[in-house]
Amino acid sequence: MNERPLYLHEYHPKPELVVESHQVLTPKFPAIDVHGHFGALYSDLWLEEMNQKRPNPDDVVAMFKRCGIKRIVNLDGFWDGFMGITREKVLETLKPYGDFFINFVSVNTNAVNEPDFEKSVREHLVSSKAMGFKGIKLFKHVSIMVLDREGKFVPGRNIRIDDPRLKVIWDTAAELSMPVLIHIADPVAFFRPVDRHNERYEELLHHPEWQFGKPGLYTFEELMEMQENLLSSNPNTTFIVAHAGSYPENLGFVGKCLDKYPNMYIDIAERINELGRQPYTCRKFFYKYQDRILFGSDAFPWSMDWRYPVYYRFLETWDEYFFQYSRWGLYGIGLEDDILKKIYYKNAEKVLMLEGDE
Repeated sequence: MNERPLYLHEYHPKPELVVESHQVLTPKFPAIDVHGHFGALYSDLWLEEMNQKRPNPDDVVAMFKRCGIKRIVNLDGFWDGFMGITREKVLETLKPYGDFFINFVSVNTNAVNEPDFEKSVREHLVSSKAMGFKGIKLFKHVSIMVLDREGKFVPGRNIRIDDPRLKVIWDTAAELSMPVLIHIADPVAFFRPVDRHNERYEELLHHPEWQFGKPGLYTFEELMEMQENLLSSNPNTTFIVAHAGSYPENLGFVGKCLDKYPNMYIDIAERINELGRQPYTCRKFFYKYQDRILFGSDAFPWSMDWRYPVYYRFLETWDEYFFQYSRWGLYGIGLEDDILKKIYYKNAEKVLMLEGDE
């Protein structure tokens, strides 16, 4: 026994369970990852946050191919002038790798009050499509993040995602057949009081910048109302609602949204912990919505060799009680080959209008 009780952050129990365990280093079928961030290849974006140096693109692409990824979406096209980025620079940097990267642009919603906002957004998206950009990414800075005095994004009450002034984005996306991948909310616990009942208590103490449960901010419930308003008001726009449709803790809610809004798809990026702790519900969900779920990981140019295998193990095996980086264990859902093919690449080919291999 220790001389004093352990602090919570010191407690790391080692399970004594002896169960089957499978190492799955590559997917059963080469995958298309629809959720990746590669701004670090051509700018200072992500370098400070990840405490990394600029990666070598050759090494990055080799890593992804080694992990069984045949193509990946780069969501960091942004707009000309963002952190010194230009769309030409994005395409120039990634051109040597053929069609491996699928590039998306974003929209500067902070300019929404400028008189020429609609005109500039439309021109930006039309020209981006002509340049070869395949889709549009909206970050969580819409709605729940604002710029502070130092120019950094912090939790705040920003423009609503269903604000009518943003409709030019959705209308132009529909006209150009550019899907919109959108991050609307973070895990539910991030919006709750940081107390003994919060399942992410340790995580939120370590990252206070992820705490959205503060007075004056949008509640999680308000964000879900906005999400439904966005989907219902723009039926001709294809939305990929990131992170398991914003609410992997409540797949019943996500399923009802998928039932009501045929223009809605989801990715599973960075939500394996939530999905993997509810294997029965999750397996039924994947069966029912197998045509609406896309493989995604929230990939960065580093350390995917250890991140991807958890996704593959979750999707392909019946393994029990394994871990990624949370206090709860995960369970595999053992999907059959026909469903795995849809999740790994077929659904992405359909939504992104890519030529298929079969």
